[in-house]
Amino acid sequence: MSEGRWLVEMRGIIKRFDGVEALSGVDFAVGYQEVVGLLGDNGAGKSTLIKILTGFHTPDAGEIYWEGQPVRFRSPREARALGIETVYQDLALVDKMSIARNFFLGREPVRRIGPFSLLDMGEMEQVTRRVLEEIGIRVRSVWEPVSMLSGGERQSIAIGRALHFGVRLLILDEPTSALSIKETRKVLGYVEEVRRRGLSVIFITHNIYHVYPVADRLVILSHGRKIGDFRRAEVSPETVAEIIAGGMILPEEERS
Repeated sequence: MSEGRWLVEMRGIIKRFDGVEALSGVDFAVGYQEVVGLLGDNGAGKSTLIKILTGFHTPDAGEIYWEGQPVRFRSPREARALGIETVYQDLALVDKMSIARNFFLGREPVRRIGPFSLLDMGEMEQVTRRVLEEIGIRVRSVWEPVSMLSGGERQSIAIGRALHFGVRLLILDEPTSALSIKETRKVLGYVEEVRRRGLSVIFITHNIYHVYPVADRLVILSHGRKIGDFRRAEVSPETVAEIIAGGMILPEEERS
């Protein structure tokens, strides 16, 4: 395994909670400009693995490497400083706030007028509109409330925000779980655009059919163990679904 192959690599990750082993020696890696589908049923260990990668938890054993260099994240801020950003299911959007305010939430540009600092509304509008258009989203006004948007459009705000603020590894937590087929296709289009622009993506889901069209590689967890790691061309979505349901790797001759 070449040290230069991976953007991030996790080796032998073990995590226990109250004596129960949530992760049992998991190896997980993401390459440059790669979309990795992280799959498994509830309780498989997906969330725990990602929380270790993003600094919410520290592993009891194992190592993490970023571009071949060992790292140990003690907080989400440290992971974010390297360019790791997570878009969670709830999206961390404020419904009553505008699209632009949500886009810059906590990072608002300001301009000085004498002793006063005022929000730079012009820059907020210009940047929000430009970034959203770059990933294929046109809105009537960046000042309309987020509550007026569809689920797919809300995802676009969160993804565009991550892109603008220097993300290198984007983690999407069940981004299509509550969307229609049409909206799911839109989000998959955003993922393809993110990859085209040179970013890497971890797409967390329990539904293989939601990630298969855009994944370069598929990693399957079950009860805290990695039970599969396939290039998309090596395995059909039906076979992956069977592995997830059965919690075990199928023999080589049964793959299609």
